[in-house]
Amino acid sequence: DFESEEVRAFAGGCGYDMPDKNCPVCGEPLVKAGFDIPFETFLGFKGDKEPDIDLNFSGDYQAKAHKYTEVLFGEGHTFKAGTIGTLADKTAYGFVKNYYEEREQRKRRCEIERITVGCTGIRRSTGQHPGGIVVLPHGHDINEFTPVQHPANDMECGIITTHFDYHSIHDNLLKLDLLGHDDPTMIKVLEDLTGVNAREIPLDDKETMGIFNDISYLKTIDGKPLGKDDEILGTTGAAAIPEFGTKFVRQMLLDTTPSAFEDLCRISGLSHGTNVWLNNAQDIIRAGKGTIKDVVCTRDDILKYLMSIGVENKTAFTIMEAVRKGKGLKPEWETIITEHKAHDWYVESCKKIEYLFPRAHAVAYVMMAYRIAWFKVHKPLAFYSAYFSIRAKSFDASVMTYGDDLVLKKMAELDKKDKLSGAEQDMQVTLEICHEFYKRGFKFYPIDIYRSDVDKFLIESDGLVVPFTALPGVGKTAAEDLVANRGGEKFMSGEDIILRCPKVGKSVVDTLDKVGALGDIPKTNQISLF
Repeated sequence: DFESEEVRAFAGGCGYDMPDKNCPVCGEPLVKAGFDIPFETFLGFKGDKEPDIDLNFSGDYQAKAHKYTEVLFGEGHTFKAGTIGTLADKTAYGFVKNYYEEREQRKRRCEIERITVGCTGIRRSTGQHPGGIVVLPHGHDINEFTPVQHPANDMECGIITTHFDYHSIHDNLLKLDLLGHDDPTMIKVLEDLTGVNAREIPLDDKETMGIFNDISYLKTIDGKPLGKDDEILGTTGAAAIPEFGTKFVRQMLLDTTPSAFEDLCRISGLSHGTNVWLNNAQDIIRAGKGTIKDVVCTRDDILKYLMSIGVENKTAFTIMEAVRKGKGLKPEWETIITEHKAHDWYVESCKKIEYLFPRAHAVAYVMMAYRIAWFKVHKPLAFYSAYFSIRAKSFDASVMTYGDDLVLKKMAELDKKDKLSGAEQDMQVTLEICHEFYKRGFKFYPIDIYRSDVDKFLIESDGLVVPFTALPGVGKTAAEDLVANRGGEKFMSGEDIILRCPKVGKSVVDTLDKVGALGDIPKTNQISLF
């Protein structure tokens, strides 16, 4: 009954939040797919909008996807989008200063800065967009629109890019963004580890939805709830979940208390926007003026809301396009919105926005994130194996594999620092997940010369075997050599390892020995080679 109040209550949201229903004709359960995304946000009401097509592939597959576009559109009809590297102000200042010093000309600082302003922003080099593919229509020559070249004029490079930066020609040619992303890689690895088809994971799973509000939905190895609060993790179980794992977004979860898949999509829009959450939607929600379902989260929300209160379609679309680009509202638009009795805070909210995320992007990201979250709840060891193998940065086996006490000690040490380096910030995030891993009752098995993988955390019944590359000082080349040559007879000594593994040096053997990875293998024979 699609006219029932129960179903109408979900209008404007997403199908996965709707109640389960059987088909009135055949009796089979209805598929609860579908999201309220106006097609006009893609092409406009008159087909006059440049479409934005983004596809996220696993980083391992991205190059194949790029190659396949040539098969789809024909040879000579796809080109990498070119980029132009410009001169930064500090670099320009150095160039100008050195120019005068080399010529022994003394210039005042204000004159150097004046010349620097003229140099800043000029073309320094060319490159290629990491995922942009420009598509040439059939019957046209690329030189009608833009010259083409090798990036950085490297004639040995087999890649051809557009000479002009894409932003200069975006009204003339279509660009596809085929980007490399960790989430599809995670899902593929999780499928391989568990045999679960991720596309069959229910996106209305109550336990999975629960972790976005309540950490107790995460269970320990004994099946017990993790607890209501944790000094490091807080009250949600969203750590390490894409889109929701940062402390910033976890605070958003606390402010918005999401209870439906639709809420998660809206939170994703808020977190990707500029001047959309802080000093805007957050204040509206905290003041009780609106909820997560009311505030502007994605660009589509403006179009849908204005049309729902009676604003003419084309006008609503024009306002949406202006606001999502940070251009604010014209006085006549404010009058129209006010006359149609919009929320009293709506006009000011739109004025503050600098960038709005497309709803389609938010939905795609959250679908992947939710499936990964399902594995965290229901297949935890597979989840942690995939996370530590793919996403964890600065994993240091010498710190993180010796129990929760050492993890907490290292976190406290980093917290005391006034400023953290990039590597230390990455380590802080990884330590947090290690803490959660230990809290759930799992353990790390130490690096072992015969058991460890190159870079994957292998699953045991109650924990993970740490790979060689998790140890500082052991590179991937040496690790691959160890794995390739450890079959057959056991190693007799550290010297034997070096003889059988040409890419493994003394320093690697010493490092492995320090952490006990050699087991009972002696470092040297009687006649030392070291």
